Amino acid sequence: MTTRIPATRGLAFHHPLAFWLGCLGITAGVLAHLPMFAHAAPMGYHMAGMPMSTTMWVGMALIPAGLAMAFYGLMPRLAQLRRHDPVAVHFHVADEVSLNRAHWTLVAALFVAVTVDVMKPATLGFVMPGMAAEYRISSGTAGILAFVALTGTAIGSVLWGMLADVFGRRAAILLSALMFIGTAICGAMPDFGWNLAMCFLMGVSAGGLLPITFTLMAETVPAHHRGWLLVALGGLGTGAGFLVASGAAALLEPVFSWRILWMLGLPTGLLLIFLNQYIPESPRYLASKGLNHQARDVLQRFCGDHEHDATAVIAEAVPESRAGNWRELWRAPYAGVTLGLVAAGLAWGLVNFGFLLWLPTNLRASGLDEQANALIAQSALFALPGVLLVIWLYHAWSSIKTLVFFIALTAAALLAVSLVYAMDTVATLPLGASIAMLLVSASGVIAMLIPYASEIYPVHLRGTGAGVVAASSKTGGILGAVFGVLGLFDNVTLAAVVITLALGVSATLLARYGIDTRRLRLEDIQGALRQHRSKQPLRETE
Repeated sequence: MTTRIPATRGLAFHHPLAFWLGCLGITAGVLAHLPMFAHAAPMGYHMAGMPMSTTMWVGMALIPAGLAMAFYGLMPRLAQLRRHDPVAVHFHVADEVSLNRAHWTLVAALFVAVTVDVMKPATLGFVMPGMAAEYRISSGTAGILAFVALTGTAIGSVLWGMLADVFGRRAAILLSALMFIGTAICGAMPDFGWNLAMCFLMGVSAGGLLPITFTLMAETVPAHHRGWLLVALGGLGTGAGFLVASGAAALLEPVFSWRILWMLGLPTGLLLIFLNQYIPESPRYLASKGLNHQARDVLQRFCGDHEHDATAVIAEAVPESRAGNWRELWRAPYAGVTLGLVAAGLAWGLVNFGFLLWLPTNLRASGLDEQANALIAQSALFALPGVLLVIWLYHAWSSIKTLVFFIALTAAALLAVSLVYAMDTVATLPLGASIAMLLVSASGVIAMLIPYASEIYPVHLRGTGAGVVAASSKTGGILGAVFGVLGLFDNVTLAAVVITLALGVSATLLARYGIDTRRLRLEDIQGALRQHRSKQPLRETE
C-alpha cells in the first residue's frame, strides 16, 4: 500500500499576508510614477529637469516600505531554521530518477529567471546613448552608469548568496524579484543622480539572481543530468537575455524612448513572482536545516515513477551540517578551487567589459572603420554553436577539463587577436577567425563558471560560493572600466598579455585542485574533493 505525500514548496513564509501586502505596496509605488511618464509623451518622454510630483514622492516612499514588509513576510520563522531532527534526508533515489515534468517545469521557470537577470545589465548599452542625449552629459559621464551598475551586481552576488544560505534559495529569488520591480522607477527619474542611485539598487537586485538559480537547480535535478542542464541554462539563458534586451530596444525605444527599457522591471519582476508557484525550496537546503519532513515533501515532486510512493524518499543518519561561513571558501579543501574560479571570473570580466568593449574603437583606429562592427557581428554568430559544444563536452568528457580547456582557449584567442592586430596590414580573415575564437571561448567560460561553482561547494556554502564567483566576473568588469579609462586597452598587445597571465593562473589552479563533477551526487563530490586534496602533498614530493 502506498501513501501519497502532498507536494509543497518546502518552507512556509513567516507571514504570507505581509508578503503580499508588500508586493502590492511596491507595485503601487512603481505605478505612481507612470502618470508623469505619460504626461511627458508629447515631449518624446523627455523628463530631464521636470519637478517630481507629490504622487512620485509617495510612490518612492511606498517602495522601501513594501520591500521591508515583503522581507518580513518572506523570512521563515527562525525556530524553523534551528536543527531539531538528527536525521538528514538521503537523496540517492531522487538523484537516480529520469527527468520528468516536475524537473522540466523548474528548468523552464529558472530559464526565465536567468533571462530576466541577464537582460538588465545587457540593457545598459541601449540606454546610455539616449540618456546621455537627454541629460546633456558626455559619453564618459554616462559611462559612470555602467560602473555603478556593475558595482551593484558584484555586491548583490555576494549578498544574495549569503542570504540564500541562511534563509533559503526561494526566499532570496523572490526578494530579488521584488527589488527588480521597485527599481523600475529608474525609467521615470528626471535627474541623472537619481538614475545612478536606482541603477545601483537595480544592480544589487540583479546580481544575486543568477548564482541562486544555479544553486537551486544543482540541488534539485538528478546527478546524471545536472552538469549539462546547468551549462545549458547558463549559455542559452545568457543568449536569450541579450536577445530580449536588444529586441525590446529595437521595438520599444523608438516609441517610448530609452526610459521604457528600465520600466520593463515591473512586468518582468511580476513574472518572476508569478513563477514562484513553480519554484520549490531546495530539498538539500531544507535537510541541512533539519527540516526533513519538508525536504521529503519537495523531493516527492521529483521522484518520477515513485511520486506516489512514500518509501521512495529514505532517511539516513549523516553528520550534522555546519553553519555557513564565507571564510571556509578560502580554506582547504576549497581554497585552490575558489582562487581558480575567482581568477577566471576576473579575467572574463576584463575580456568582456574591457578588451571586447574597446575592440571596435581599436579596429577603427587600425583602418577598419566601416568593417569593424560587421566583422564583430559575423564573428558573434559562432558563439551559440560554441555553447552547444561546451554543453556536450561538459557532459560527455569532463567538467573541469572542459572549463580549463576553454580558459586556455580564451588566452590563445587573445594572443591571436593581438598578433593579427599588430601586423602592418590587418588581414580581415585571420582577424575575424581569431575574434570568433575569442567570443566562443569567452562565452564557454562564463557558461561553465557559476554552474561549476554551484556543484563544487557543500550545501551550507553553495549560495555564498556561487555568489562570490559571480561577483568576481562583475568585479573584472569594474576593473575593465577603470583600466579602459586609464588607457590600458588602447594597447591591444599589452591588454592581451595582462589578461592572459590571469587566465594562466586560473587554468593552473583549476587543473591542480579541481575535480570532475560529472554524474557525481553532490554529497559524493565533497568526498572526492577532499580525497583529491589529500593527494596533493604526495604529488608535490614525487
